[in-house]
Amino acid sequence: MPREMLRAALGAVAGGRVIPYLGAEVAGLGGAIASPAALSAVIEAQVRVPKRAMGNLWAAAQYVETKKFRATVEKMVVGAFAGPQGPNPIHDWIAAVRPPMVVDAWYDRGLVQALRASAADWGLVQGVSRNGEWAEIWHRAYGADGTLHPEGADPAWPMLLYKPHGMAAPGHSFLLSDSDYVEVLTEIDIQSPIPDEVQNRRTGRGFLFLGCRFDDQLLRTYARQIAKRSGQGHVAVIEGELTRMERLFLEEMAIERIDLPLSAVVEELKDFGATV
Repeated sequence: MPREMLRAALGAVAGGRVIPYLGAEVAGLGGAIASPAALSAVIEAQVRVPKRAMGNLWAAAQYVETKKFRATVEKMVVGAFAGPQGPNPIHDWIAAVRPPMVVDAWYDRGLVQALRASAADWGLVQGVSRNGEWAEIWHRAYGADGTLHPEGADPAWPMLLYKPHGMAAPGHSFLLSDSDYVEVLTEIDIQSPIPDEVQNRRTGRGFLFLGCRFDDQLLRTYARQIAKRSGQGHVAVIEGELTRMERLFLEEMAIERIDLPLSAVVEELKDFGATV
């Protein structure tokens, strides 16, 4: 039964009826840092943070930003994701089937690289930090070649990649510290930080959550607000025991959980193809 549910969900993604929502664990398939705790450990290896902030990515980043300036934490995080990434079967499959939209809720650039290797008719819209910004800006849009689109995401793009937390890459911005998220979380309930084209493309569609855990309030808040006013039929592939808050979140959002490892998704994709 779980395998049948998974195949049906993947078929719905390929058919454009369901939006893939990728968490940090998906990036790990290509060798990138694969969890907030692991990225926090990278920061903590370079700057000693208070005990209360250890293991908490957002708090650790805030401490470094406060004590060592914003540029320091940005350099750490960009460096953490600068290494070469290997093949990623989920990224490659998404680049092949090219759904109308995909949400990539992590900082790596793996899916951007996979898309650039396969097509030119897609676009990126990403969340940006307002640190150092004077204008009221929540996100920026880019064409497939990296060209900035000041007018925002183009409705004519056949595929839209949405990175709500931004991207850790030179020339790009990302949200990381507690202060980055203060204004966003104040406004997110009225959807101001969610790009209009993201709101348009989620209408009538469900979400397939892959590589996501919802044991962190910030991650739950983002998933809740991105999926707000979308369609039905949400599915999440999460293996093993859930926390109490994860169980409540899945119930609240009417997300059907498939208790399988991410490796099961990779196995299904081997025979799935890009023409389902």
